[in-house]
Parts: sequence; C-alpha cells; structure tokens
Amino acid sequence: MWRAERHQRIRALLDTFDQVSVDQLVTELAVSRETVRRDVKELEAAGALRRVHGGIASMQDSPEAPYRKRALINRREKQEIAALCRDRISAGQTLFIDAGSTTRLLAQALAGLSGLQVFTNSLDVAAHLGTAASRRRQNRVILLGGDYADQPPATMGAMVLSAISRISADVAICSPFGLTAGEGATSYVIDEAEIARAMFARATRRIVLADHSKLGVRGRVSFAPLAEIDLLITDARARRLPHHAALAAEMGQRLICG
Repeated sequence: MWRAERHQRIRALLDTFDQVSVDQLVTELAVSRETVRRDVKELEAAGALRRVHGGIASMQDSPEAPYRKRALINRREKQEIAALCRDRISAGQTLFIDAGSTTRLLAQALAGLSGLQVFTNSLDVAAHLGTAASRRRQNRVILLGGDYADQPPATMGAMVLSAISRISADVAICSPFGLTAGEGATSYVIDEAEIARAMFARATRRIVLADHSKLGVRGRVSFAPLAEIDLLITDARARRLPHHAALAAEMGQRLICG
C-alpha cells in the first residue's frame, strides 16, 4: 500500500472513531508497526491527529459524535454529489436510502422533487423529506422500524431487514465507509452493510455515493462489488487520486465525477 493511501485510510478511520489503537492500524493497513509509527509521526506533524497512549486520536479537544464530525468533512463535495444524484432521480420513483452524512444531504436535495416514495432507516433522511414543504409536493417518507442506533441516527437490525425484504424499489442509494476496485463498496459496521446489501437486492437500480476521501479505503464488510453498482457518484477531486484510474477502467460510464 502506498504512503498516500495509508495516510488517507488513517484519516478515514479517525473520521469514524475518536481513537484508533496502533494494533488496529497495523491490522487495517497490513504494514509493520514501524511503518505505522512513521505514518503517525508525519500526520501528527501535519496537524491531522494527535498521539495518545497506545494509539492516535482526532484533534478535537472534546469528544464529538463521529457522525456529526463526518457531516462537516468535505461538505461541499458531498453537496456536489447529492446534486448529481438528484439529477438522476425522477419524480414518482420509489427509493431506498440508507443512513450517512452524504445521504443526509441528498435528502435535502430530493425534497424539491415531487411524488417520491422513500423508504429509509435514517432519522435525518426522514426528517428532511418529511417536512411540510416536501409533503406538499406529494413526497412520502417511510421510516423503517428497528433497533435505534445513534451513530448515525438510524434504525438497525432484523426488523429493518425484514421490512426491506417485502419492498421493491426503483432505486437504492447507499453511502459506504469506503470503496476499492477489489472489494467494491464496504462498511465498517456489519449492521450497516447488511442493510445496504438488502436494499440493493430489492432495487432495480443501485447507486453508491462516495466522496474522494472514501476511494481506496476498505471497511471490514463488503456489501456490493463494483459489478453490482449501476452508478458510482463522486466529486471532482477523485480524478487526482491514484485509485481513480482503476475505478474508471472497471466502471467506465458508470463512474460519475463532479
């Protein structure tokens, strides 16, 4: 793994977790402890993290919910992705949308369309599409019931999966933890991966939203190989990444960069 790719993955881990141990970094990066120490030292000098006993931590002085931190990271790029996705959704369609900081912004963009029926496990998506203005456009949002999780605010578990299995949608839209040419779209949390996989299985068209910081990053659980993704939407900065060429070669016109 190249140095730039390792640094990107370390940053992505800190976007999700407030602290990461050295042992976890060794496992995730598949490199020696000495290489991890060197990468950490370089990122610390760049102000990207701080060292703590046994590992690294984000630069936040006080703990903050990882999801709320992610919502602020690359916000402009995520808005760009949301707009590109909105332009590919038609009025009257039935959608699955999973929980994430990018799909939260997508919900805001979709509220201007009409006649949508949206099934989601995301409380944020439901809140944005359930406004009075959105309802006046005959948009309907159905929050899938299940166990409550707060990172991100969403429902999870067997009840959600059971509900998804009984629904057919025109489009499923999911935002992964990471995406690589080899593993496809991945999540760090098993429950999140299962929900995304179930949504994709019940949809005619499958769209993945991933800003440039997620490309080349691999989570623990794969939920969709590239061959099963009908459209991957990312931002313009992705073109400058070493992973872009491999993704473009694999996906062709199914890859959309802002």
